[in-house]
Amino acid sequence: MILDTCALLWLAGGNKKLSRAALKEINAAPAVYVSAISGFEISLKTSGGRLELSHPVEVWFAQVAEHHGLTILPLGLDVCITAAKLPPIHDDPFDRFIIAAAKLNDLTVVTADEQFEQYGVTVIC
Repeated sequence: MILDTCALLWLAGGNKKLSRAALKEINAAPAVYVSAISGFEISLKTSGGRLELSHPVEVWFAQVAEHHGLTILPLGLDVCITAAKLPPIHDDPFDRFIIAAAKLNDLTVVTADEQFEQYGVTVIC
């Protein structure tokens, strides 16, 4: 299972936008991943003033990953190439990286974004 950036933020903040079903599956999953691209996306949002965190992004990310037992998936060449080759259904480059990582690693994605399913990935929202 891999978390979309919004799902990561909801999990970290205890936001009710993360459904009970999704939270139950996250807690039951043998492994839960977050793409390294989510670190980039969150950093851009904080530096642009669109997101406030309790700590600097590096500290926040490390604490959230440790607290929730998340594993960071690196952006390998395979993910970058696969993301670029995806059909142009989704314009968000961050989401395309997450979709590519999910496809390459056969992972279910926790997201509220309905466009993910159009790429043939399993979605929990």
